[in-house]
Amino acid sequence: MFSTNSRCISQVTNLQKLMGFFGASKNNFATEVTLDVKPFKLHRLETGPVTSVSLSKEEALKYYTQMQTIRRIETAAGNLYKEKIIRGFCHLYSGQEACAVGMKAVMRPDDSIISAYRVHGWSYLMDISPVGVLAELTGRKSGAARGKGGSMHLYSKNFYGGNGIVGAQVPLGAGIALAAKYKGNDGVCFTLYGDGAANQGQVFEAYNMSKLWDIPAIFVCENNGYGMGTSAERAAASAQYYTRGDYIPGIWVDGMDVLAVKSAAEFAIEHCKAGKGPIVLETATYRYSGHSMSDPGTSYRTRDEIQEVRQTRDPITSFKEKIINAGLVTPDELKKLDGDVKSEVDKAAKIAKSDAETGSDDLAGDIYVVNLEPKIRGVHPWSTIQHKRIGPALNAS
Repeated sequence: MFSTNSRCISQVTNLQKLMGFFGASKNNFATEVTLDVKPFKLHRLETGPVTSVSLSKEEALKYYTQMQTIRRIETAAGNLYKEKIIRGFCHLYSGQEACAVGMKAVMRPDDSIISAYRVHGWSYLMDISPVGVLAELTGRKSGAARGKGGSMHLYSKNFYGGNGIVGAQVPLGAGIALAAKYKGNDGVCFTLYGDGAANQGQVFEAYNMSKLWDIPAIFVCENNGYGMGTSAERAAASAQYYTRGDYIPGIWVDGMDVLAVKSAAEFAIEHCKAGKGPIVLETATYRYSGHSMSDPGTSYRTRDEIQEVRQTRDPITSFKEKIINAGLVTPDELKKLDGDVKSEVDKAAKIAKSDAETGSDDLAGDIYVVNLEPKIRGVHPWSTIQHKRIGPALNAS
């Protein structure tokens, strides 16, 4: 588990006990550790990401809080959907938290991300508050887009949203990366798609253009095992998605380990910065819920399978055990964090249920950044709806 050998681990444990005898807590002892991650699989690469990752106490608490907050947001969203307060589509990210948190851990100010519609967690990571996320899902004016976008259309700075057309975000992500290269700001674009979208023709067209122009695009296949109700093995002649770029290098990474994803994402950024063009990451992960809230998720897989993953590979539980065993944090510290996160998300859910809906007079707000004519084109000729400038999206932290 750890990069240090068993003898060193034993020495650390004995020293912790000794310090505890003299009144020093385990929490005060370890401020940084080095942990091993599962080996990566490489395609067209001689070297890959580091498998020994340094982790500070501050980072451990941050990643744990982020993953736990995403899990709580998704649980709240699921409950709101069951209460019929969230209507339409709702795709949950529970089980995949380590993928988003690991990538966000190494993103720089000029880096961008675009994804499909399973993005409530990414919205939170990209500075939209839990209130902004949940109120958007319920169509209330406290939402990030004043309730007009809903679950599948969330955006913020450098976050180009969840996109509802399967695979369509991949060429858009290539375009965002091309813009970064054009502007010369050293930025990259993490372009996320699922295994269900991996066979789309537009994915391979984006690969081709990105490699032709050596665009700083990081294509990330979040392989959660199932595209809607079909397993990856049944849907793809080759389920080794990290090799599907052919002439583009690729890396397989354990997507249930936040530190492994962080290491792979950091390597990918350096690859792009070196002018080597695009790279493909496959994060092997798992979704606990069905494809969407309308899918029970148990007709094409067993409950035992889901339970086994929860018990043996859960990204939050596994990380919690690692950082406690490493002496970075205490169970009491994490218990307090759990309570704080639950309280924050519970309050956000209450606002999402009680807040007023956006008024009809605001529906035409902010269609254009610079409006050249007040009347909205393409509506009924008797319509009196006028364009109005309201301002930037709300509830960004």
